Amino acid sequence: MDAEHSPEESVSRIAAAIGEPARARMLYCLLDGQARTSTELALVAEVSPSTASVHLAQLKERGLVRMLAQGKHRYYSLEGTRTAAALEALMVVAVGPGNHFVPNTPPRLRTARTCYDHIAGKVAVALHDRLQQLSWLTAGAAGGDSYDVTTAGARALTELGIDVEATRALRRRFAYACVDWSERRPHLGGALGAALLKLAVQRKWVAQDLDSRALRLTRNGCRDMEQRFGLQLGTE
Repeated sequence: MDAEHSPEESVSRIAAAIGEPARARMLYCLLDGQARTSTELALVAEVSPSTASVHLAQLKERGLVRMLAQGKHRYYSLEGTRTAAALEALMVVAVGPGNHFVPNTPPRLRTARTCYDHIAGKVAVALHDRLQQLSWLTAGAAGGDSYDVTTAGARALTELGIDVEATRALRRRFAYACVDWSERRPHLGGALGAALLKLAVQRKWVAQDLDSRALRLTRNGCRDMEQRFGLQLGTE
């Protein structure tokens, strides 16, 4: 937070940075966790390259994106998981409570997609619910929306190939309920959610789109997730 401004002023400045449509399109494009050049983001935002550079400078100043220079190229990505979580939360607010919203995005994006570095969509919500039904997750000591894993959960996740203690030792939240904007119910966020996405990609349970946040559930993924979690999911 900027020491020269009050918390309220800082929130207002960040909200203004996100609120401009072109900048919002850039930020939501970066929610897949991939870095992109200003030229690529200019196309996404439907602005000229020079205008995109101005927008990106403002987003960087507000601490919403980071820039990595590599040779003559400059790559932009979200500043971190807190920014990603805030963007997803804003989408939930934008949808509004109590209405029957159908996102104007392709069905494949609603089925499964990346939420920065973890899985979102119908598949992720079903997995979150199943982990609770299996008693692998329990309420975290921090309370609120945080989770921890039970002894049985730690054993099962280790057997899957996830190093639970190493995941817990990362300098970020271990596990929490991340509200899914298209399903209006939580999926699993945090370091444990990221570890599950990494596992799903390594085991070819899902295949990542090259040009979007969509994840395609494979036949192998359907079979393995039914065997290991008891989930019955259909491929697209």
